[in-house]
Amino acid sequence: MNDARSPQRDWAGRKERGSFVLMKLTALMARWLGRRVLTPLLYVIVFYFYASDRRGRRSIHQYQTRLAAWSGRAELKPTSHSVFKQYLAFAECLLDRLDVWNGKLRLEQVQLDDPADVRMRLLQSRGQGRGQILVCAHLGNLDVCRAMAELGEQVPLNVLVHTHHVGHYNRLLGEAGEHRMRLIQVSELDTALMMDLAQRIERGEWLAIAGDRVPLHGGRCIQVNFLGETAPMPQGPWLMAGMLRCPVNLIHCLKVEGRYTIHLEPYIEAPAWERGEREAAIQRWAQGYADRLAQHCLDAPRQWFNFYPYWQSPGTEATHAR
Repeated sequence: MNDARSPQRDWAGRKERGSFVLMKLTALMARWLGRRVLTPLLYVIVFYFYASDRRGRRSIHQYQTRLAAWSGRAELKPTSHSVFKQYLAFAECLLDRLDVWNGKLRLEQVQLDDPADVRMRLLQSRGQGRGQILVCAHLGNLDVCRAMAELGEQVPLNVLVHTHHVGHYNRLLGEAGEHRMRLIQVSELDTALMMDLAQRIERGEWLAIAGDRVPLHGGRCIQVNFLGETAPMPQGPWLMAGMLRCPVNLIHCLKVEGRYTIHLEPYIEAPAWERGEREAAIQRWAQGYADRLAQHCLDAPRQWFNFYPYWQSPGTEATHAR
């Protein structure tokens, strides 16, 4: 376990200028001009943020370098064009998010990869049984999953967030008169919060939390091997699972060849640990999650949207400065 500040934790104190301003501009232009007219202008908007965000470019370059080396796929090595394409993929994801909450993307337009039938358990919890945990990542478009649960399936889904930045997006949806997500801001897993979450689980509600971002205010993280290098990831999802004693599932929503697919996978059926073994259990679960996340990154290499230094590598920023 590690409480020291890391390059990754800088995201918490950083005003996410690019993502929210780009989100705002994209939403306004999409509303007044329509998506078809906006598409050519999107390149101009994205290029501005690409050109002015040196730190973001370095971070994406770092990620693409790690992914290419870990996978052995030379075609994934970063270039200026591939870094720009990741910015463009983020902007297109924002447009898709607005389509989701505007009802333009319907349940039948989304494919479901769910060999273990996690969706059925999700539906059954509405009237009986306990809820479960969905651990996601900043990979692909999670709003598709949230909207399908809230609007398509009418399933109570609570999204736990570590940062006030998500409030910007919630406000943007509110200004547009759209559905508001059920967000629960999490700064620390204290007694009051755990009691509230336990009650939600007992009511058959589900909890969704990202497993690839460390929390605000010096929250504890754990070191894992991600894409061949040591990286900090939060212990919160795994600590919460063990304390609530409820099953954990993994979820990702990736856009491949213009079509979204939601991937659902059971991960931990009965999370628990023996006395003195908590850290070992959390380490094991976090590493397994990192391994699965890495594999999904290969399915959609330009859709992991973390625009800040992620790995603790001395001299990384200088090495990848552009």
